Amino acid sequence: MTVSNPMTQGSLWKNILLFSLPLMITNVLQVLFNMADIAVVGRFAGAAALGSVGSTAQLVALFTGFLIGVGGGINALAARYAGAGNNDSLRATGTTAALISLSFGVLVMGAGCFGARFFLELMNTKSELIDGAVLYLQIYFLGMPALAAYNYGNGMLNAMGETRRPLYYLLAAGVLNVVLNLFFVIVCDMAVAGVALASILSQYLSAALILADLFRHRRLYGLSFARRYLRGKNAREILLLGVPAGMQNAIFQIANLFVQAGVNSFDTVVVEGTAAATNADALVYDVMAAFYVACATFMAQNYGAGRRDRVLKSYFVSLVYSFGIGMLLGVSLVVFGRQFLALFTTEPAVIETGLYRLQVMGLCYGVSAFMDCTIAAARGLGKSVVPTVLVILGSCVFRILWIFTVFAYFRTITSLYLLYVFSWTLTAILETVYFVRCYRQQMRALEPHSA
Repeated sequence: MTVSNPMTQGSLWKNILLFSLPLMITNVLQVLFNMADIAVVGRFAGAAALGSVGSTAQLVALFTGFLIGVGGGINALAARYAGAGNNDSLRATGTTAALISLSFGVLVMGAGCFGARFFLELMNTKSELIDGAVLYLQIYFLGMPALAAYNYGNGMLNAMGETRRPLYYLLAAGVLNVVLNLFFVIVCDMAVAGVALASILSQYLSAALILADLFRHRRLYGLSFARRYLRGKNAREILLLGVPAGMQNAIFQIANLFVQAGVNSFDTVVVEGTAAATNADALVYDVMAAFYVACATFMAQNYGAGRRDRVLKSYFVSLVYSFGIGMLLGVSLVVFGRQFLALFTTEPAVIETGLYRLQVMGLCYGVSAFMDCTIAAARGLGKSVVPTVLVILGSCVFRILWIFTVFAYFRTITSLYLLYVFSWTLTAILETVYFVRCYRQQMRALEPHSA
């Protein structure tokens, strides 16, 4: 019996779902704990504090998305070695990846702390909100090394088929986050600074727990800083998969910075309503993302094990699941949007503007599965650079062009919201064409090893 059996044997429909469920719960908890920041500051510190924290959402997602993407690349590489039974390379990948992830975390911390005001001014953040937003970012980004460490550890454990222990660690950190939110904001009256401080303390707890786990399992796949496990070859592989994956996540947010600048061109009520409604994006995307991780992991394990029959099926099963859950959650937000927004604000005008965004976006979320699941599938086959280039063209460049053409012409919030579904569709087409070509090439490479 090996750790790869649930991925390379048995029903893919059952095993992908069982693998993804703890990831979904983990992601939902992470989103809910992040929402707790917004909810606490919105209800107990007022609309201005809500707007300040909400104005940072795209910028936070830009930098954290990069670190999460790097963790996704580590996951795909580790899963391939696990599927092939190459434990020596698996251990070397884990140790080398830890150092790379921590280095990126420190770099992101520096960029966020020292560049906060510059980035926010570039986004045309409202003058009445910018001071609070700068304070929030400068504190929040002190937690980036911890976030990098957690995502590294999460990627390694997921590659081995272990999705429950990261869930327990996140749950412990999330409970701490909520308790500290309430304490710092209500008792200490720290408002924006309070929710930021609560976030970074909980991030360091989750990082400490997952790193302790990996040190305990160093003989198989965990951390061991022996010289023989620090290899330039593994570093190059991690960078070739992880950096493009991280850039891919960041590129979406770079384009979304332009979208946020467009939102900021409307009045403060629209900005605050959009900030509240945007919480739904993280909820839906992160639930769907559980199946993207499953797609990359199952495909990488089966590719490493030479199981040609299961590689493509892993993609289609993951795609069906991710599309279905995206549509289900989107429709639910359309139906229960008012109740959802009431978690973040009590002001009727803010709720109405947020509700309109939920109605437009709710019916479109499922379309993003065709783009993101296909990107994950290519990563599972060891391809990350070209999918990143296609994302730049289909999402970043296209969205910026849309803002300066369609949005500039109509100047309506609807024309701004619709750019998402059009960019998802275009990018999905490009990614699918590339994936078909990539899949055929990789399967030909496996032919000599087939039974």
